[in-house]
Amino acid sequence: MLSRSVLSRQSRRAACKQCTQLTGRRGLAAPASGSFQYETGTAAGVKFAARDVPGPTTHLALVSQAGTRFETRPGLAIGLTNFAFKGTERRSVLRIQRESELLGAELYSKHTREGLVIGAKFLRDDLPYFVELLAEVASQTKYQEYVYHEEVEDTIKLQQKKFLGDVKELASSSAYGVAFHRGLGNSLYPASSTPINKYLSAGSISAYADIAYAKSNFAVVANGADTSALSKWVNEFFPSVRSQASQSVSREQSKYYGGEERIAHGSGNAMVIAFPGSSSFTGGSYKPEISVLATLLGGQTSIKWSPGFSLLSKAASKYPGASISTQSDIFSDAGLLTISLSGAANDMRKASAEIVDTIKTIANGVSKEEFQKAKALAKFKELEFGQNVSAGIELTGSGLVHGDKAYQIDEVAQKVDAVTEEQVKSAAKSLLENKATVSSVGDLHALPFAEEIGLKV
Repeated sequence: MLSRSVLSRQSRRAACKQCTQLTGRRGLAAPASGSFQYETGTAAGVKFAARDVPGPTTHLALVSQAGTRFETRPGLAIGLTNFAFKGTERRSVLRIQRESELLGAELYSKHTREGLVIGAKFLRDDLPYFVELLAEVASQTKYQEYVYHEEVEDTIKLQQKKFLGDVKELASSSAYGVAFHRGLGNSLYPASSTPINKYLSAGSISAYADIAYAKSNFAVVANGADTSALSKWVNEFFPSVRSQASQSVSREQSKYYGGEERIAHGSGNAMVIAFPGSSSFTGGSYKPEISVLATLLGGQTSIKWSPGFSLLSKAASKYPGASISTQSDIFSDAGLLTISLSGAANDMRKASAEIVDTIKTIANGVSKEEFQKAKALAKFKELEFGQNVSAGIELTGSGLVHGDKAYQIDEVAQKVDAVTEEQVKSAAKSLLENKATVSSVGDLHALPFAEEIGLKV
């Protein structure tokens, strides 16, 4: 049986649709500015942000400081992720599913290294219902033991198997562990050798929920919603959510270590070469020159049927058995510039040596044309990434929790525009002067050691 509030909303929506048809006007909510700037505020002790972009739909999410970085035990982030929308004190899981389906909405949950995200995508008129639903999820502190055993444990086992069979994921996870040890170094998915049963239970996940869903540890972010409306409904539905967690979350500054790890594997070859990078725009160690350096290095072309202008794409063309890509991974207080290789071990060995030579070339200076191309592509990628609804919501939620700052893509673009050639040269030099992180997975007889390609570890 559907709630009276849901039915009444449907009636209102039908009436609005009829009026729209009669008047010949479009039913799209379009703000005058159409800006991608977030407006921020606080309601009922909850930090929130919204950008009222044109369109008939809304994307709403609760972004909590509860990713793997902040786990008090292995597997808690993925465990809590799998309990989202499994029922609340007021609504059963079946009722949540039926009401969401009737409203044509999509519910989801996921975790990252820093955050746990529970969100919904729906028609604008249904904002009150989903703000209330997220508030109910955040108020939940007790989980059923049978749900843990039947669903959470099985999901974790499946993800473990997938993780262990993917050499690229293994190399990436290894690189983060070597680079940061704990915190950001915690694996997104626990390996099968991790004693999960020792750490996970409905009780331990409930205790972690008490931390994750305290007002001091999360923010509510919306794309396609009026700021005053979001403030109104957060103020109405979130007062009952606990203000402080029973246990504080460690917010120590991430520390980069560096080093090397080698893992034998028979299902392929992957290698990650990483260096200290840039934090998110909302963090205290944001370095826009790192994003320009990442596009200058590149590896994968952005133009079909062309090797591209990036320096590593030219190197990769010599070794067709090796695939190369460069990525600037950003977090609240740190970052990692990663160069990933995969493919045939012998080609990877030769290509990895060229990567170091390429960094040396950049440190000595590149042509003005190459620099301008790299900066233009870096600006495009930053704007495209920030314009992406999911990415903007997650970065803004994290920024609000860590420093009361939203991820504003206009300001990010301005920072990239201001990057100079000297800044990029200096950044490249620092990569060679500091300890690198090198993780290799696959045929260790053929894959090189860090020192063999000229890197310090």
